[in-house]
Amino acid sequence: MSKKSRTTSTLTRALLLGILSGGRSATPLAVLGLHHGDKNLRGDWQDWKTFDSSLGRAGLVAGAAGEIIGDKMPKTPNRIAFPALLGRIGAGAFAGLALGTTTKSGGSDLRIEGAILGAIGALVGSYVAWAARKAVGSVLPDPVVAVAEDVAVIAGSRAVVRAG
Repeated sequence: MSKKSRTTSTLTRALLLGILSGGRSATPLAVLGLHHGDKNLRGDWQDWKTFDSSLGRAGLVAGAAGEIIGDKMPKTPNRIAFPALLGRIGAGAFAGLALGTTTKSGGSDLRIEGAILGAIGALVGSYVAWAARKAVGSVLPDPVVAVAEDVAVIAGSRAVVRAG
């Protein structure tokens, strides 16, 4: 794979993981944590304590599980409300930052670009997921739509991370 192809692939994956963070902010980070030992990914992020330590990974997975459960609660704030949206943007930026380190073998360091694309993706993904859930929620019961969203974000995050 050429340097340009690796760069494009890395930045596309950062954007996609950001978009998925708009659906469930903690899930893409938990998926990264669960893939920290994958030798095919070869990124500096794999050595970050957040992903490399058992405690860090447990925290990421607990956060994702808590978010999935909390999303089903009637008093949960809207994903596009101020504090929630900021958290999603931060999670998307962090995921993009991590993916920006996966081009070590002959590629450039794309941390900044990855973080920016992850944040933009999370912003866009938050509004798209909110609108989709609102539209589909008028036809199907909200818990069914919420579980479908959970499955889509988990499967999508796993596919994006493993595409490296």
